[in-house]
Amino acid sequence: MNTVLIIDDHKLIRDSLKVALKKEKYLVEVAETGSKGLDILKNKEIDLILLDLRLPDINGIDVLKNIKEFDSDIVIIMMTGYGTI
Repeated sequence: MNTVLIIDDHKLIRDSLKVALKKEKYLVEVAETGSKGLDILKNKEIDLILLDLRLPDINGIDVLKNIKEFDSDIVIIMMTGYGTI
């Protein structure tokens, strides 16, 4: 079964995405910070990451760079709720 990691600081977004993905039979991991997301990635097999651009601890672009250094083949979808990005 495919596993999706959601890294987003907004609980409502994490929970909504988790419910929707579980209905489609995905395993879902969630993290509210970039650091926690990176920790999960290092300890679990992840197939897809949904990554928020603005996080409280590490900028999403820096998290992206760290993920790609760890696993250059992993699929990542960047998300943001800000229209100016």
